[in-house]
Amino acid sequence: MGQQIPELTPGMTAACRQCGTALLRTARHGLNQSVALVFAALVLLVVMSTNAMMSVSTSGIEHSAYLLSGPAELVERNMAMLAVVVTLVTLVIPFVRLTGLLYVLLSLRQVKLPADLNRIFALTERLRPWSMVEVFVFGVFVAYVKLGDLVRITLDPGVYALLALTFVLIWADSSLDREAVWERIAPEKTGPDPSGKLVGCEVCGHTDVPRPPDARCARCLSRVHHRKPDSLSRTWALLIASVVLYIPANYYPVLTIVQLGAGTPATIIGGVEELLSSGLYPLAALVFFASVAVPMLKMVGLAVMLVAVQAGRTEWLRDRTRMYYLIRGVGRWSMIDIFMESLLGALVKFGTVVTIEPGMGAVAFCGVVILTMLAAEAFDPRLMWDAAGRREAIVPQMI
Repeated sequence: MGQQIPELTPGMTAACRQCGTALLRTARHGLNQSVALVFAALVLLVVMSTNAMMSVSTSGIEHSAYLLSGPAELVERNMAMLAVVVTLVTLVIPFVRLTGLLYVLLSLRQVKLPADLNRIFALTERLRPWSMVEVFVFGVFVAYVKLGDLVRITLDPGVYALLALTFVLIWADSSLDREAVWERIAPEKTGPDPSGKLVGCEVCGHTDVPRPPDARCARCLSRVHHRKPDSLSRTWALLIASVVLYIPANYYPVLTIVQLGAGTPATIIGGVEELLSSGLYPLAALVFFASVAVPMLKMVGLAVMLVAVQAGRTEWLRDRTRMYYLIRGVGRWSMIDIFMESLLGALVKFGTVVTIEPGMGAVAFCGVVILTMLAAEAFDPRLMWDAAGRREAIVPQMI
């Protein structure tokens, strides 16, 4: 169903008439504020990554942890792939995204825009879900609370830079008028299409008639499709793989606390129980939500949507659409446990006195998080409406 969006004043939002999803939002402030915020975020990221975040001490021994200390410890524990993931989502991807975004915003001031501006801005949009600084800050908070009973802990400048960076990133993302940037790079020129064959680009929102065989967006050059190719089969494959990994993720310990030579392995549920026994109910609720409830919500929710599409169900279409965007949005928050465990392993290394070792359960759990995020990206929510439309078209003919 084609929808024409009228010209919006600053601060307005246009929503889909069919499912209620926000189609377009306009910011209240100009691009100058976005330039300042992105530049500030880039500076804070450098400060955070070059300064110690926390220091711990016990029995006269002291350790400090930097942003890369956790990944370095994971490499020592033969968990190099997990170290790569943590480094990518907390440092490399945020840096690439902020650098690209700053380049785009500064280039918009030029009379003649660089030819690669559309590709770079499209890349920053694709990287947005995988930049997890705001998730990392919660992992640091959980690690800080868990260390309180084991060692003496001190917050260093890197943590304060991380807190400021999280605030600035949220502000920058909420205030950036993406449609204004795209309009400056390549104005929307598509008019109404009486044939109803317009295809919307998922990266920049541009609507156009696809041009086979390349089928690329005329504005950002991303691949466009009437519907995501092989969406159901790819989503099922990723979902089943995540369910398989979820078993060892809960069976094997995610970390082991070795105190005075005796080890105490802890699974995900065991960590929640430990927080509950310590009276840390809000923190236990946070860890349970991020590490238990969210993965289950994603897997069950995606399975329900897949079955509903294949069965052509017409009930609760709006609710299922909202559930899809909820699943897609909260998926990355399950990384809190992974960040916490990598930081604890780097900080608490005091020999036989007390040592925390990351476990193989963390590797499996990280795989669950990534696979469910990819599964949510592979699923096309428009298929739910297509299936319902086909069912409604068949019923009258049967009557």
